[in-house]
Amino acid sequence: QVQLVESGGGLVQPGGSLRLSCQMSGSVFQVYTMGWYRQVPGKERELVARMDLGTREDYSYAVKGRFTISRDSTKNMVWLQMTNLKPEDTAVYYCNVLTIGPNEYWGQGTQVTVSS
Repeated sequence: QVQLVESGGGLVQPGGSLRLSCQMSGSVFQVYTMGWYRQVPGKERELVARMDLGTREDYSYAVKGRFTISRDSTKNMVWLQMTNLKPEDTAVYYCNVLTIGPNEYWGQGTQVTVSS
């Protein structure tokens, strides 16, 4: 199993930046895809960004050019750098990984609120 703990959420003004962190632990050696999703009340959880163990990165149209996903395998960390934040980016953000199996794991979520 893989455990995921997110941090870095909070309140930010429009146009501001935040960096979300995801600490992975457990059977991290089985992870082959890492990603960030977000969800607002009443809506389905949606993909924000994801990456594999190579160089492939995918972003939703809504965040492309503003958000960047990155990782440090030596620290078992995944980050989501968010810039030029907009009120519509307000959501609970979840870290997600896929492992050999396949199995899927989620973090507990971290709230991001963009408001003046």
